This record gives sequence, structure tokens and C-alpha cells, in this order.
Amino acid sequence: MSELRLIELKKSFGPVEVIHGVDLDITDGEFVVFVGPSGCGKSTMLRMLAGLEPITSGELRIDGRIANEETPVDRGIAMVFQSYALYPNMTVRQNLSFALEQIRMPKAEIKRLVADVADLLKITPLLARRPGELSGGQSQRVAIGRAIVRDPKIFLFDEPLSNLDAELRVHMRVEIKALHDRLKRTTVYVTHDQVEAMTMADRIVVFRDGRIEQVGTPLVLYNAPANKFVAGFIGSPQMNFLDAASLSQGTLPPGAAGAKPTEIGLRPEHLSICTGGEGLFDAKVQMVEQLGGESFIYLSTTNAEQEVVAKIPGQSTVLTGDIVGLITDLTNIYAFDVETGVCIKSPGTGDS
Repeated sequence: MSELRLIELKKSFGPVEVIHGVDLDITDGEFVVFVGPSGCGKSTMLRMLAGLEPITSGELRIDGRIANEETPVDRGIAMVFQSYALYPNMTVRQNLSFALEQIRMPKAEIKRLVADVADLLKITPLLARRPGELSGGQSQRVAIGRAIVRDPKIFLFDEPLSNLDAELRVHMRVEIKALHDRLKRTTVYVTHDQVEAMTMADRIVVFRDGRIEQVGTPLVLYNAPANKFVAGFIGSPQMNFLDAASLSQGTLPPGAAGAKPTEIGLRPEHLSICTGGEGLFDAKVQMVEQLGGESFIYLSTTNAEQEVVAKIPGQSTVLTGDIVGLITDLTNIYAFDVETGVCIKSPGTGDS
């Protein structure tokens, strides 16, 4: 069993508090992803879990025991860093075996474990190489292998794919998720990439300014965001936000335009193009990105010049400068209180 419980966890650097009383429970074997913009506190939180940053106040419990003062080794945690953090003067084999040698494990056992991990990660042909002779993807596999070989209770990943190119990031996130499904170890993964979060997480924790904005499964956060910040962060391209007063009130569903100033949310993939004058509102095409299987159409509304993006299946025939109408199923409309940002109308939870 490897459960994590965060109770009123706080972190200060001098007089500046950067983590503001975070409460969170992570269950045994769960894959939890921390997301949020740069500087939101997600990496600081991960380092606190690892024991690399002292906890200012609150409690970190691992399997029920208070672990605030424990070393990373005593916590049963292994961490994979963004920079890989491999020893450049050691071979891959030596990098994998180093931590085991430090605890004086028998050589035969070390050899067996290194061979098993190398086979699991398909890096056996690389064992005699040094880090300088590896590609980014190979280096990341070695860094993961160095964590696995210690047989930790909990894995921590700090933006491990950010140094890789786009194609390799997709490949590695599939490999990491498959590895988790095989090992079934509790995993906390930090990223600023919400696509990684959506495709890998059992649950996502959205951070802003050292606080948790919302916790939930990927589809709960996508379909039922707690507020405008979460709605804008989860989903690619980002949700469109429009002043409700600029739209025709007769076309809005009940609850989408209340007595208070309201902002409407429309996801790009929920918009369709029609003839101008026939939709929810008219917009002028500013640019079209043809991606083959889908098209991104960038527009500005003709009545209030608000920016809008539509994600259209297939190849679009509209041209820059065209005036088009935009339509949507009204059940897909979100509404947010302008003053608080709280979501006051959404399509539903859509939990998986």
C-alpha cells in the first residue's frame, strides 16, 4: 500500500507563502497529474513530497505515518527529473546500479535487477554507453529505469517530457502510462501540458497561485469545470469566452444569462460554420489552419470583435475575410459569473 495524504500543507520562502494550505488524498496505485501555469507551485509541491524541500507547516502522511521529517529514501519515493540527472561519467549500467551499490546489495542481485529493468524499458543495448552518447528519449528511459530499479512505493515525475520533441513526447507518454499500468505504483506527475494530463491521469489536480482550483477525472474537469480558470486551462484549443450581452438572448439556454454579468464559454470543437446571419452570432474569418483531418478557424465576432476559435472536422472551405455564422448545440454552452469566475452552467459531469 502507498497512499499519500496532504493536510493543510504550506510552504514559505522567508515571508512569502507560495503553497497555501493544500489538502489532497492520493490513493494506492493512482496516477495523479498536477497541472497549472508556470509559477503556480506544482513543482514546489512535488519537491515537498519528495523531501527535497522542507514543509513549512501541515502534515504529509505516507501510508498513515507522518513523513514531514523523513529523508527521500525513508519515504520510499523515487523521482524522475526534467533534466534526467544522469551521472555523465558513468555508463548506463552504472547509472542503474549506483543506488543499489550504495545500500550494499549483493552484486548478483544488482545484476539481475539491472537486467530486468533494462529489458522492461528496452535499453539493454545501451548498457555500455554513457549519457553523452544517448538521445533524449534514451536518456529519459534510463532516468526512469534508475527510479524503477530501487523498487519505490511512489514515483514522482517533474515535467519529464518537456525537453523532448513533439513526436517523441507522444510516444514517451504512452510508454510511461503503460509502465504505470504494469507496475501499478502510486504516481504523481507534474506537467504544464494539459494534453499530457488529459491522456495520462486517473485524476488531475489544477493548481493556481499555490492553491488547488479543482480535482477530478479528466472528463469531469473537461465537462464540468468549477470556474473559468479551469475551463480555460483544460481543453485544446482553449475554450472561447464571450460576453453574454453581445449574443442574442433568445438563442441562449436557460441559466446561461442571469441577472448578474455573465460570460459564455464555447469549446472550439462544439462550434460549426453556417451561412452568415443564421447562427448564434456572425464572425469574420481572420485565419484558417488546415491540418488535413481537421481545421482551426480563427475569427472575430462582427458585433463586438471578440476572438473566437472553431475546430472543424475535415478540411474547411472558408477563406480569410469571409463573414460566416457560428452555431452550436445549446446544451454545450457554459456560463460563468463575471465577478467570481464560478461556473454557473455546464453540460454536466461526463465522468468516465
